[in-house]
Amino acid sequence: MQKLNQYIILLGRILMAAMFVVAGIGKLTAYAGTVGYMESMGVPGMLAPLVIVLELGGGLLIILGWQTRIVAFALAGFCILAALIFHSNLSDMMQSILFMKNFALAGGFLFLVAYGPGAIAIDARGKAAG
Repeated sequence: MQKLNQYIILLGRILMAAMFVVAGIGKLTAYAGTVGYMESMGVPGMLAPLVIVLELGGGLLIILGWQTRIVAFALAGFCILAALIFHSNLSDMMQSILFMKNFALAGGFLFLVAYGPGAIAIDARGKAAG
């Protein structure tokens, strides 16, 4: 079971992080639209590069399992802020679902902060398998 858990943890990291990689690429390829949307929600457009780096770079780092706890903490905070800023219209069912999705993702990232990336990760290199 221990061996299987390593792969389950890896799969969990991939499933959580993949959406951030895709979202980061989407924001990068539609940069003007991203900036416009952010500004329409009261967020300075100059923060778009930071968001792209966090989503794309952070997602890739979570998948690779490098600096996992730090990146997971940053992504948890990002998810909470995104929910509060972009999905706070809880009377709209879709926005309510997206709000809850962001909080659920933040919870998953906090598990990575607490327990680490598992054995199949760059962070685990050189550590005794357990």
